[in-house]
Amino acid sequence: MLSRRAMLAGSVLGGLGLRAARADGPTIRLGSLPFGTSTWEAAVIKARGLDVANGFTLDAVKLAGNDAARISFIGGQVDTIIGDLLWAARLGNDGQAVRFIPYSTSEGAVMVPADSPVKTLKDLDGKRLGVAGGPLDKNWLLLKAQAKDAAGIDLERAAEIAYGAPPLITLKLEQGALDAALTYWTYCARLEAKKYRRLVGAEDIMHALGVAGDVALIGYLFQDTVVKEKPAAVAGFVRASRAAKDMLAQDPATWQIVRPLMAAEDDATFEALKRDFLAGIPRRSVAEERADAEKLYTVMSRLGGARLVGKGSALPPDLYYDTGRNG
Repeated sequence: MLSRRAMLAGSVLGGLGLRAARADGPTIRLGSLPFGTSTWEAAVIKARGLDVANGFTLDAVKLAGNDAARISFIGGQVDTIIGDLLWAARLGNDGQAVRFIPYSTSEGAVMVPADSPVKTLKDLDGKRLGVAGGPLDKNWLLLKAQAKDAAGIDLERAAEIAYGAPPLITLKLEQGALDAALTYWTYCARLEAKKYRRLVGAEDIMHALGVAGDVALIGYLFQDTVVKEKPAAVAGFVRASRAAKDMLAQDPATWQIVRPLMAAEDDATFEALKRDFLAGIPRRSVAEERADAEKLYTVMSRLGGARLVGKGSALPPDLYYDTGRNG
């Protein structure tokens, strides 16, 4: 069934206009969503020749959505996608070894209108709260845990919950159909540009739960078979990704490559997206990332159970790609 679905997913794959200019080296096929920030990084890598300089050719492949990305990744149509740490861990614990490379520490937040009377988590009692994703979304699980610990309320019972895709949840908040919305960081940045404010961010909740630093819960995923088949290309991809992030952090002119892909309708939105992207660049060692991720995994396992994390009781031992060991 999986291979059949993977073949069907292949029908939605298309070029992103970043096709390889040369075919004499190993290729890394990156699966990108239409408005995903990985397209920003891919554009910088191609424009600045960071792929060729690091011994591989980047082939950025456009995918229709998260489901298509996961199916294409598992089926081998692409070598890497931006994926969730918990999903990668679940695959590993279920016997399909995956390597995780931290991509961003930027996470979602609860957003409210600037003049909202909602000032604390306790004020969500009786309010209409939109949640981007579903009941097992990691940000929602974190928020529920913090509301119970800090405010003593069960949000699922105390608030009127509406689940939906991030664009829809964001739109409903802007239309006044919701009092607050828990949504992904790119939508939070766009809302902030419109003078909405953050009630609490996922990063704040993680710290409240005892995590020392900002944890990257999304990252580039590679199947272990790909890492073993073309180790030099994967190592080169990691270097190119870091170099692209460094260019975006240090050279403002690099953002001119990215801005056409951002759908930023004004300077305020552009600056908010740029700020939060840069703030989310991972800077910690693999050991530090893993230590904090283990703490969060324990919390998530308790909150979401087997439906969320599968049969594993801990992160797979080789989940994190380590440049010192892998290339």
